[in-house]
Amino acid sequence: MRAILQRVSKASVEIDGVSVSEIKQGLLILLGVEEGDAQEDISWLCRKISNMRIFYDGNKAMNLSLKDVDGEALVVSQFTLHASVKKGNRPSFIKAAKPEVAIPLYEDFIKEMEIQLGKSIKTGEFGADMQVQLVNDGPVTISIDSKIKE
Repeated sequence: MRAILQRVSKASVEIDGVSVSEIKQGLLILLGVEEGDAQEDISWLCRKISNMRIFYDGNKAMNLSLKDVDGEALVVSQFTLHASVKKGNRPSFIKAAKPEVAIPLYEDFIKEMEIQLGKSIKTGEFGADMQVQLVNDGPVTISIDSKIKE
């Protein structure tokens, strides 16, 4: 399971010109589910994301977590995070989980993030053509992979 975290001052998702989700200070989480992902990937990733100290404290040092700043989270499914560009110029998405596998894991990820943060999580719509807007604060962008814990 892969996630791209973007610390934002605001972010939103539109589908067909209609706003479906919006947050203020917090994290935009682009989430890619891969074949073979399981509950242990969700647990590890949610714990890591909710406790990651990437928000400024009073001394402008990144010492605070999403929990500490009572920030919001917006989770958007993005199978393209599992693109392979090894051969040719057309990305292959063969590693990305099929919807029948990915949707339940995506939904479980959202539930686990809600538990970790103690609040509702905003989302996009799985499989939809979405327009995602954000103001990256910092900018701070971090890539996390539950299979490559570095």
